[in-house]
Amino acid sequence: MDENVLLKDRPHSDIARTIIEQHGTEEEELIPILHDINDKIGYISGEAIEEINQLMKIPKSQIYSVATFYKMFTTKPRGRHVIHFCASAPCHVNGAKAVWEKLKELLDLGEDETSDDGKWTLVTTSCLGLCGVGPVLLIDSDVHGNVKPEDLERILSRYS
Repeated sequence: MDENVLLKDRPHSDIARTIIEQHGTEEEELIPILHDINDKIGYISGEAIEEINQLMKIPKSQIYSVATFYKMFTTKPRGRHVIHFCASAPCHVNGAKAVWEKLKELLDLGEDETSDDGKWTLVTTSCLGLCGVGPVLLIDSDVHGNVKPEDLERILSRYS
């Protein structure tokens, strides 16, 4: 069984404490700590923010500001599969708008929404660094390039 599945069942404060112990309590460790918490829990919970505040003596407002500034972090639970849709100019020029509209229609989701069944979360990103193969989707860690609206049903069907 995936280690992260087991971790998600533990109290978020315990997970945050373990991660902080691994990194240390210096303020410059905040982003790596948030990254690990986001990876282990699936998001940065209020309980984890509270633990960071207590152990690192960083104001909760500052922790929350960092956690919400970067698109790689989230402060709310996401679906089993997270779709990052590239909304950069090169992807847009290559037809991303039609792909985006079809994707929203197929999933019945808007930007930064999670499906009721917890399967999908749809987010946009400013760039995935794959401009040569745009439009691009990143689903979990799988890259899908040169995507056309008619490709989406086939792509999505790969994920259970």
